Amino acid sequence: MILRNRTLGAALAPAARAIQEALKSRSHVSHRLHNDSGISFRSMATVKSTTRKERRLHPLGVRIMHWINAVAIFIMIGSGWRIYNDDVLFGWLRFPDFLVIGRWAQYGLQWHFFGMWVFVINGLVYLTYGIASGRFRQKLFPISLREIIATIGDALRLHLSHEDLTVYNAVQKMLYLGVMLVGIFIVITGLCLWKPVQFSELASLFGNFQIIRLIHFLCMSAIVAFVAVHVMLALLVPQSLIAMLTGGPTVADTLAAEVGATPAEIDGQDRSNPAKR
Repeated sequence: MILRNRTLGAALAPAARAIQEALKSRSHVSHRLHNDSGISFRSMATVKSTTRKERRLHPLGVRIMHWINAVAIFIMIGSGWRIYNDDVLFGWLRFPDFLVIGRWAQYGLQWHFFGMWVFVINGLVYLTYGIASGRFRQKLFPISLREIIATIGDALRLHLSHEDLTVYNAVQKMLYLGVMLVGIFIVITGLCLWKPVQFSELASLFGNFQIIRLIHFLCMSAIVAFVAVHVMLALLVPQSLIAMLTGGPTVADTLAAEVGATPAEIDGQDRSNPAKR
């Protein structure tokens, strides 16, 4: 029996050595990949599962929130104009009845409150998702003054490119960041107009009631201007509208959240690394 075991052990020894050599070789290749790419990977399996994962440009949740927000803004603008007509800020400005929502100001208020709660809840969900998922960081940052000047120059010369929907130019970044900031201000001033006593300390930051109304009106005007530009660009570049309906092209998820690299950097390293070809 002892002789048989020794014979079996001797027969298996070469196979064991071959397995050890294979493991060492694989470890060496993994180390080479680490040095060539400059990115620290946890394992070969992590690289495969992370760099090859694909998703839509606009995930389903983003599309749903986008269209809910569009309906809420439409309701708030139309009903807000009805409320404005009942107590105008500028004597020369009144909105025609076919543009407003609500037969009387009371009905306009009810529609306005309904739109407000939809807008606020949907907006909080969208902001939370955009920050937690890294979407804002990837799509809206970084942004530089040089990039803004160059993009504005291209827009004035009508040379602004819209071929790549996955990349926002500086003007788009400014518009999206600006309209989010305006949205926050319009909610704050709206709360001060709705409950001036309960939010008296917040209202005092803006001054008197008429100043708050003016700021609220100006924020509404900015949102209307943004919507007009947004719709015009969607008509000029119809693939952007189709992308918001279907999800758009697929883009590869990268290790951006893990190592702080952009998709372009990861993609460039993948092409330059001979071990991955």
